[in-house]
Amino acid sequence: MDWHLPFTPAARRLLTASSLLAFALTWLADIATLASSSDPFGSPTTWLPILVTGPLIGLAVLDTPWSPPLGRRVAIAVAASLALTAWSRIVPPTLHWWGALETLGLLCFAVRTTAHRTRPATAAAWTVAVSAAVLLLPLRIGSGQVFITGGYVLTFALAVCIAIGCAVRALEARRERTARDVRQAERLALARDLHDLIAHHMSGIIVQAHAGLAIHTSAPDQVEPILRNIAHSGTETLESMRRLVRVLREENHTAVRPGDLLTELADLVSAHCAATGQDTSTATLEASAAARTARLSPEVEISALRAVQEALTNIRRHAPGARTVVRLDADPDWLLITVTNTPPPGAATPAGGRGGYGLLGLKERMEALDGTLHTGPLSGGGWQLTAALPLTAPPA
Repeated sequence: MDWHLPFTPAARRLLTASSLLAFALTWLADIATLASSSDPFGSPTTWLPILVTGPLIGLAVLDTPWSPPLGRRVAIAVAASLALTAWSRIVPPTLHWWGALETLGLLCFAVRTTAHRTRPATAAAWTVAVSAAVLLLPLRIGSGQVFITGGYVLTFALAVCIAIGCAVRALEARRERTARDVRQAERLALARDLHDLIAHHMSGIIVQAHAGLAIHTSAPDQVEPILRNIAHSGTETLESMRRLVRVLREENHTAVRPGDLLTELADLVSAHCAATGQDTSTATLEASAAARTARLSPEVEISALRAVQEALTNIRRHAPGARTVVRLDADPDWLLITVTNTPPPGAATPAGGRGGYGLLGLKERMEALDGTLHTGPLSGGGWQLTAALPLTAPPA
């Protein structure tokens, strides 16, 4: 399904298995009802709802890689159901039953069409068509009393399904709004960081330019190195400015300055151990020789700190007491950050939980710097965050 409900993988598997079991049991009940009839195959309208339209509509509700779009499936299901209802008025069935599996499939379609993330008018049109097919099902029996009683029951069932669909649609809309707000907030935070760093670069360029003006007559041989430094600083500034396109800066901000990355990370790890009340061996920091000597741009340093900070925050929240390793490595092009934690003591399932909006904002920040972010459970339990950030090319 195209929903992003906050279910864990285990809950999603349980929901899928329960749905399949409900469909299977409903179909078996239909087959048992057909088998108990004195003449189950006397009229096509008797067995078609149970052996043809019911299973087909039930399968159409499910999503597979080969499933057509939802709108097309709804149109086919509604058309097949209405056609069989009209045929039943011409050739009445010998069994006074319209098919439980078909009814269940159409009710599930009502939930899906109401909750589908499309235009409200389109979703409403799909839901009205499905509702009409459901409410006309009792006409197949040909009894006014059955039509009134069945219509009452089906109206109540439709109301419940539409209410569930509306709730899911509202939840999805709120999730999308929150995701947009998180992305925008992360862009603005990145803009503040980069703005302060660019101001730092420009201050250095101005100082070097004044120095060049002061010594160009007395020491002309010293002017060329100054110009080279100015050119290199200008290149770094333009690279940072490229990332500020279409990003606005808030006025009420606190300046952020890059520091020594390893020192800052060590402070984060120490603070993490103190916050969990564990000894210092609970979390460790490892850095390869390549990472210690890598030349990092200020925005990469800040983003690396942000990645480790978010990972440690999630570990304290979802896996308290887990052993954690923060590792930095580097190759000629990338700074690699890996934060791995074991399952928390006494945990029966892999730690980590589902990704939240903090990870969504962090991913937005990494992509803004042309980097990547991946998170997920480990095969032996635990959780891992892996980030890659591009290194600044050394000056020519």
